[in-house]
Amino acid sequence: MGLRKYGSPGDPGDPVGCVALHREGSYVVASGTCLGLLDWEKGQVEWAAWLDRDKPHNRFNDGKVDPARRFVAGTMPEASAPGVWEPGQGSLYTLYADRSVVRQLDQLGIPKGLDWSLDHHTLYHVDGLDYSVRSYDYDVQTGGLANPRLVCQVEPEQGIPDGLFMDTTGTLWVACIDGGRVIRMDAETVTSAADSLSPEQLLREPQAGHVFKVLGLGVRGLASCHFSG
Repeated sequence: MGLRKYGSPGDPGDPVGCVALHREGSYVVASGTCLGLLDWEKGQVEWAAWLDRDKPHNRFNDGKVDPARRFVAGTMPEASAPGVWEPGQGSLYTLYADRSVVRQLDQLGIPKGLDWSLDHHTLYHVDGLDYSVRSYDYDVQTGGLANPRLVCQVEPEQGIPDGLFMDTTGTLWVACIDGGRVIRMDAETVTSAADSLSPEQLLREPQAGHVFKVLGLGVRGLASCHFSG
């Protein structure tokens, strides 16, 4: 299995790691290791940043708009073999309204889901390679992070922690890939993945890669923020 190499903004075939709301008809998009603004009607992207240039096999993964309407997203390495990733290659970046970018964290494994506490003063963040959820003091004025601490260590047999959401009661919900389970996750949707599954495995798990709506949990997720740039 060869490693995929990512290049400059707009390279065809670069995967889209995540998107977020901007304004009507426009979205923030993280593709390969680039960040930009997508005009949906025109089908054009205004690229704002090209990151991790020293790590050509990295790509953006999960991202989300923070309570101050900045876009926060993490990069991760491609697997060198099925289920094998080089540690310490990921970073967490913030895209500001003026199109500047700041690296908030580095030496991460696989940055995944993230969300903020109801008072906006804490960031919760998943590192899938460490099977962990960590929290950080969050400076809403600057987007800066401080004082990391472990919130939850997921046992490997539970799967890899992936998506994360905060509900309206202040409870975290985490979806675990390769575990077929959700640990108090968002009430609205649950996503799965078909990545790296063989045709035989897909026959056994035909719903892999689908999006599910889960009802009757008695809680609701928070509305998404729009990027302000």
